[in-house]
Amino acid sequence: MSTMPQTMTRPDTIELSHAGLDATQVQTATNEYGEAVSVNVSSEHPLTLYIDKREIVTLMTLGTQPEALTLGYIRNQGFIDHVEQIKSLQVDWETNSVAVITHHGIDNISDKLEKRTVTTGCGQGTMFGNMMDKLHEIKLPALPLKQSQIYQLLSNLNADNAVYKSAGAVHGCALCEGTERQYFIEDVGRHNAVDAIAGLMWLDGVKGDNKIFYTTGRLTSEMVIKVAQMGIPALLSRSGITQMGLELAQQLGITMIARAKGRHFNIFHGSENIVFDAIPAKRSE
Repeated sequence: MSTMPQTMTRPDTIELSHAGLDATQVQTATNEYGEAVSVNVSSEHPLTLYIDKREIVTLMTLGTQPEALTLGYIRNQGFIDHVEQIKSLQVDWETNSVAVITHHGIDNISDKLEKRTVTTGCGQGTMFGNMMDKLHEIKLPALPLKQSQIYQLLSNLNADNAVYKSAGAVHGCALCEGTERQYFIEDVGRHNAVDAIAGLMWLDGVKGDNKIFYTTGRLTSEMVIKVAQMGIPALLSRSGITQMGLELAQQLGITMIARAKGRHFNIFHGSENIVFDAIPAKRSE
C-alpha cells in the first residue's frame, strides 16, 4: 500500500491529501473440497482522526476514500458546519492517522465530544485502540471440527433469523456447540448481537473454549477481537472477511470459516482443525 500521500490543493478550500488504498487483497483459503484457492478479501485499516491535534475517534475503513470519509464524519457529527473552516486535511498511513487543522479552532469541542451518540451501525471501530494491547494475554485452544458438522450446523441455523425473515434490516449471531446453537440474537448491528451473547455467557457462566461463533455479518477485526475476548476458538460466517480480521485470527489461533452457504465455504485460517468427511461432488463443467 502507498504510505507517502501526494498532496493536492483545491482552490479557495483546503489542502487535501490523496491517499486512497486498494479496496481488496488476495488471500489463500481452503474450500469445501480441501483445495487451496485464491480469494479476494476486503482491506481494513484503522484511521485515527485528530482535529487541531486533539484525538477524536478511530474509524475502521477500507481506506479507498479516507479524505471523503473524514470530511463526512466531522460534518455528520456536527464538529464543523462549513468546509471553508478547514485549513488542511492530511492522511498518513504510516501512522494510520488523519490530521485536520482548522483556521480558527472549534468552539465548545469538549461539549460536542461529550454529547456524541455511538450508533448501532457497522462502520466505526470504537474499541480498536483499547483492545489491541490486551490481545497478547489471550490463549485459545484448537477446536477440531468435522465438515459434516459445519453443514449440519448451517442447516440448523436456517430455522432462526425470525426477525430477518419478517422484517429484514438485522444481523444474527449465534453461540453454538456441536451442531446446535445455545444462543441466537438478532439486532440492527452485528456488534450489538455479539455483545448480547457475551452478556448471556457472562450471566450463565458459559465458557467458550468448545464453542463456535456464527454470524451473518462479515468478520472484521472488531468481530475477531470480541470473539477472542469471549474465549471462542472458531468463527463461522455466511459473509466475507477483512484482511485485518484474518491477521488477528492468525495471531490468536482462531479457526476462521467464511462465505459459508449451502455446501460451500472457505477456510481462511485453521484448515488443519477441519476433518473433510463430507466432500461434496463437484459439478460437471
